[in-house]
Amino acid sequence: MQPVRKAVIPAAGLGTRFLPATKSSPKEMLPVVDRPAIQYVVEEAVQAGLTDILIITGRNKRAVEDHFDRNFELEHYLEASGKHALLKEVQFASDLADIHYVRQRDPLGLGHAVSVGRHHVGNEPFAVLLADDIMVDDAALLRSMLATYEETGSSVVAVQEVAPEEISSYGCVEPNGSADRELVPIRRIVEKPAREVAPSNLAVIGRYVFSPEIFDALDRIEPGTGGELQLTDAIALLLAEQPVYARRCGAGRYDVGHKLDFLRANIELALDREDLGPALAEWMRDLVKRRGLV
Repeated sequence: MQPVRKAVIPAAGLGTRFLPATKSSPKEMLPVVDRPAIQYVVEEAVQAGLTDILIITGRNKRAVEDHFDRNFELEHYLEASGKHALLKEVQFASDLADIHYVRQRDPLGLGHAVSVGRHHVGNEPFAVLLADDIMVDDAALLRSMLATYEETGSSVVAVQEVAPEEISSYGCVEPNGSADRELVPIRRIVEKPAREVAPSNLAVIGRYVFSPEIFDALDRIEPGTGGELQLTDAIALLLAEQPVYARRCGAGRYDVGHKLDFLRANIELALDREDLGPALAEWMRDLVKRRGLV
């Protein structure tokens, strides 16, 4: 069985929730504290041992490529100015991994975006990390999913409990066993079920480890609402042919594609910083007091 070496990061979305900020700048480049959101995702992949990374881009995503490229003029300026700490940060981003790019020409859904990576991935297992989901867990979730694949040879999707009224916004799994287990085989998976017919409150979140057979399943699914190809539908086909597991996610996930989680991520990550946390915490305590929020 081949080890997982490659990661695919779909980053072709339009970012309409953050308009007008994303009119000319990719949503993946919105800063979370002082790094673009997508850098956190790439760093997570590298922490888990995946250094061959394919980013699926679209129109107006050139800034993503530029960020992970060298900028010799900027580096020369920082070196000459004695700004060595900043120089180290800039070079760190460009030296993170072996990063490749391919464009998703038409916005045909997440399933289509993953299928675009077929030629790069080849006949190998691979991980998919959605650029909207930032995991602040030292890659613990992704590492555990990779370990599960190496032990079982089966695909793994990450899941998280959500409120019943939120499940219609996610893919949803029905576990084949106790829903409280950290790792459980999946009996059934459905895309965005209505609350009253959802098989559980376990929502699929943006981390996956797939066997290469997922590409054959993607070839066989039909477009759904809006003409999009749903990755969930391909997982359902794969599930009919081989086991697929669900790995529970605990704390540390931020869906920065939503404004409230984007703000939470900025605040909580800044609070963890020695250079920002104490002053920010003091300001927040004063703000809460002034506004009478407690």
